[in-house]
Amino acid sequence: MVFSSLTFLFLFLPAVLLVYYCVPSFQGKDKGYSFFSSHVLRNLVLFLFSLLFYAWGEPVYVVLMLFSILLNYVSGMLVDRYRGNRKAKVVLFWSVLINVVLLGVFKYGDFVVGNLNALLGTSIPLPGLPLPIGISFYTFQTMSYTIDVYRGDTKLQKNIVSFGTYVTLFPQLIAGPIVRYATVAEQMDHRRETIDQFSDGIQRFITGLGKKVLIANNVGIIWSQLSALPDNQASVLGSWVALFAYFFQIYFDFSGYSDMAIGLGKMFGFTFLENFNYPYLSKSITEFWRRWHISLSTWFKEYVYIPLGGNRRGLGRQIFNMAVVWLLTGIWHGASWNFLFWGVYYFLLLLLEKLFLLKWLQKHPVIAHCYTIFFVLLGWALFAFDSLPQVLTFMGRLFGIGGVSLVNSMAVYTLLSNLLLLLVAAVGSTPYPTRAVKNLLLRGKKREGLKTLIVCVGSLCLFLICVAYLVDGTYNPFLYFRF
Repeated sequence: MVFSSLTFLFLFLPAVLLVYYCVPSFQGKDKGYSFFSSHVLRNLVLFLFSLLFYAWGEPVYVVLMLFSILLNYVSGMLVDRYRGNRKAKVVLFWSVLINVVLLGVFKYGDFVVGNLNALLGTSIPLPGLPLPIGISFYTFQTMSYTIDVYRGDTKLQKNIVSFGTYVTLFPQLIAGPIVRYATVAEQMDHRRETIDQFSDGIQRFITGLGKKVLIANNVGIIWSQLSALPDNQASVLGSWVALFAYFFQIYFDFSGYSDMAIGLGKMFGFTFLENFNYPYLSKSITEFWRRWHISLSTWFKEYVYIPLGGNRRGLGRQIFNMAVVWLLTGIWHGASWNFLFWGVYYFLLLLLEKLFLLKWLQKHPVIAHCYTIFFVLLGWALFAFDSLPQVLTFMGRLFGIGGVSLVNSMAVYTLLSNLLLLLVAAVGSTPYPTRAVKNLLLRGKKREGLKTLIVCVGSLCLFLICVAYLVDGTYNPFLYFRF
């Protein structure tokens, strides 16, 4: 089930909201440990509905998720009990190892066995295990919890229902943002739902829905059509149009989903950290990765880069640490060689900037922005396919290698007929539309009733347009289900 589906919008979400707000919460400060802490009943509602949400597509893998919850809950309890003792480190080691092994078996089993067969000439049967949706996200969340308890960066969660709710929380379960327990620890048991927060959540959710349904889905059609053309119908222009379409699709698809997740969180009293900060405005690859998928970049920094020594042990060690992080970042996204090379690609760009380019780019902002967009585009070409031969074929088309024509009628027609959509996507990937709306509303700040009416009517109209597209259309993928 995806957020941009009629089933979710008109069945699942109304049901969970109705039950959630019909169940009372016990406000006030808890004294000591109590199973019925302030929000445990509402957490139980979220926990059960989140399991239903997950089981909608993969009922078998609910067992895997429940095992992950139990493993990390018990690990957290033991780490806290043995704090300051060597046993705590042993428990942490085995907890992290089991989490990594589970992720490795289910996500990379076929990839590893297939490559061993190719290398050694063996015929070991592939495991053939379907990829559990969201396993990369919830595995990172559960590992960060145990590590933070060990470090003393967060308090222990003694209530298994509340811990299970944190792991399974459906707003961010399948595509993030990756939520560290430390950022929501207080909210798990003592959050206060308000009308203003709920209203903000609805607006944020509808904004994300609009980004996903109206922009991402439509530019995605351009990408799907042009990237799949045979050589005799492909062209250089058409390939670049396709790549720009994917460039916008993946941004509006993923940032739209993050907006919906943040909005849903607000409806239930949670505040999740932002996951995007207009990355296509960046003037370096370094800046791009501070703005794109912020929760993932932060996770690798906190739990891999800094523990390896960060930049505290000399340039050589820093380069090694960066290489490890980007190899892991690449392979985290998928079990194929192109993702590994995608990680290497960004490591080399970031290394080049660190050693030579960054100061020069800061002095030439226009050139820096063009440089960033160009290399991010090429990065998406490496990212978009499932195999290296497909990547190489498409890369060749971009630069006229392989006998493709420079321009053909299909490329010109596709570009002209979708030019307005691409311009809307380009403007929409900047903060200017949001600023314009805020400035317009601020002018009427003395007329709060009118401002509220405009916001409500605008949100309702956007929602109805999205629903109309969902009813009429069949193209509604979500790219990050792959990860």
